[in-house]
Amino acid sequence: MEFSKYVACICEGAAEEVIINILLDHDKLIFHRSQLVEEKPLRCRDAKKFEERYLRKGFSDKISVVRILDSRRENFRLSKAYKHKVDVINVITAPEIEMLVIFAENKYMDFKASRKKPSEFCEQDLGFGTVKSKTFTENYFRDVNVLISAIKEYRQISRIPAGECTLADLLK
Repeated sequence: MEFSKYVACICEGAAEEVIINILLDHDKLIFHRSQLVEEKPLRCRDAKKFEERYLRKGFSDKISVVRILDSRRENFRLSKAYKHKVDVINVITAPEIEMLVIFAENKYMDFKASRKKPSEFCEQDLGFGTVKSKTFTENYFRDVNVLISAIKEYRQISRIPAGECTLADLLK
């Protein structure tokens, strides 16, 4: 996967933003913080607002927009004026970011047997009620190797549709 000189990394939620920041801080991604628009992940999910806030700054080169989100259906429609200046790459974290915690806890088989949603399993079986919170994610994945291992395991076990990108695809 190749990126433009400039990268806009848009994160859907707080947990995704923390995960991207952890990976950036440990130089584990195939792009660097210095390439990022504003040198940080962005929380602007609306294409029109993104155009207004960031694309009107007059970038000389093309921009790669990396969207970290859990929905395959969420559209990001840029106006015709910007379509040729932007490559959009969707990185899908579906079913949910809680799966990384389940893998990190080595509880995937228990999770499957439970037939619960990932959020319910994390809360009821693992005792983690705030898995998607910024504070929980920062503390839980302090060790970047635990995070990377969970991302890779998740990729291995998941049924990823052809052509779809995951967090594992962003790792060096």
